[in-house]
Amino acid sequence: MAGAEREALDTRLRVFLYEHALATGAIPTAAQIAKLNGLDITAVHGSLQRLADSHLIVLDPHTAEVRMANPLSAIPTNFRVEAPRGSFFGNCVWDALGVVAMLGGDGKVLTSCAESGAPLSLDVSGGLIASADAVVHFAVPARRWWDDIIHT
Repeated sequence: MAGAEREALDTRLRVFLYEHALATGAIPTAAQIAKLNGLDITAVHGSLQRLADSHLIVLDPHTAEVRMANPLSAIPTNFRVEAPRGSFFGNCVWDALGVVAMLGGDGKVLTSCAESGAPLSLDVSGGLIASADAVVHFAVPARRWWDDIIHT
């Protein structure tokens, strides 16, 4: 496959990932991607790896399945987003707010305080967080997130 063909496939599959996730609430597996797009699984794995190498998605290191299609998480996390288009998971509070923004700027992030475990809810309307008695703390500087993006 030539470079332009690879690039076109990667773009097509990246768009498909997001469209499928937003329509179903779940990030598809590599096998689902292959089947629903009429592609060979080897081509899908190659495309997903190129997308991961470009930091456009994150693959699970044990299964090679999509773990993150930022800001969406393929697995349940402590950052649930409730929005008019459905319920989704963000990878962290930053990503959860990104999910709300991606979905039009209205929604709620349901999480808990990392220190006390107390439930927290961040209401977002028109792209703005309503008054909240909380502080977002990033323990790892943004420039280091990709050192270990899954555990950042």
